[in-house]
Amino acid sequence: MGDELYEHETEQTLSREEAAARLRQIADDLSRHNEVRISHGDREMAIAVPNQVKLEVEVEVEPEKETELEITLSW
Repeated sequence: MGDELYEHETEQTLSREEAAARLRQIADDLSRHNEVRISHGDREMAIAVPNQVKLEVEVEVEPEKETELEITLSW
């Protein structure tokens, strides 16, 4: 892929169970394969993940508004 920037963002509505299954798949990829696979249409990308990563968890709760849980891995 060279020096080109690749960005991908997906937003979808899932059941709580479906969201948990997707998070488990990402966690399994990290622990078993040392990579994360992202698919979009006919394009798939495997992103190598080193042994040490930075994990950030952020929660925003506003009464009577949307609650947000953001999980970020970076390296």
